[in-house]
Amino acid sequence: MSKKKNLRADVLTVFPEMFPGYLDYSILGRAKKAKLLDARVHQLRDWTDDKRKTVDDKPFGGGPGMVMKVEPFHRALMSLKLLNKAGGKTAAARKTRIILTSAKGKIFSQADAKRLSKYDRLVFLCGRYEGVDERVAKKLADEEFSIGKYVLTGGELPALVMLDAVVRLRPGVLGQEASLDQESWNDGESREYPQYTRPEDYRGWRVPEVLLSGDHKKIEEWRTGQATSE
Repeated sequence: MSKKKNLRADVLTVFPEMFPGYLDYSILGRAKKAKLLDARVHQLRDWTDDKRKTVDDKPFGGGPGMVMKVEPFHRALMSLKLLNKAGGKTAAARKTRIILTSAKGKIFSQADAKRLSKYDRLVFLCGRYEGVDERVAKKLADEEFSIGKYVLTGGELPALVMLDAVVRLRPGVLGQEASLDQESWNDGESREYPQYTRPEDYRGWRVPEVLLSGDHKKIEEWRTGQATSE
């Protein structure tokens, strides 16, 4: 049996108020109450050095919008004792993964969720505005992820999406861990098969007869076919 261990998750954002509602409910909320998840959301502006608490500036070379600065992210990660002044990981950062949310990052997948679920600590750096200084991706973060080929206002939603996908894979978080074997994309290809419940007939919309047959072999074959069909 897998040992149930706490996952520490830190989020660096300029909008920490966006997180409590989601983190306190459903599976993530139960994981927090069971002390399987220690989620901490930090105000990135706390690591600025001017009165306006500025986290962005105009891009070199010109162009529209503003770019998030490297200094606040680096200072925050040093304050969390994860990086040193040179940007290298500290001894305390073992089994930690620092993730930058970015429109140009790799598309996040179930395989990534599984891999990240093996770490003891995850740190999410939430991008905003026109983008993030490339030195954050190159010198501070371990990975750069997007959750799809579309544009979002900021990295807060992607951070929540990735954290949700990771936490539910941690030992003890779901009531029946065996159910993970049948979930969508568990093998990287199969979708979730269609599910039905009572009533059997609603306005003439009937449940497939095979699911009412009691023949478990035929039901399993039907579900497999549905999950792998286009």
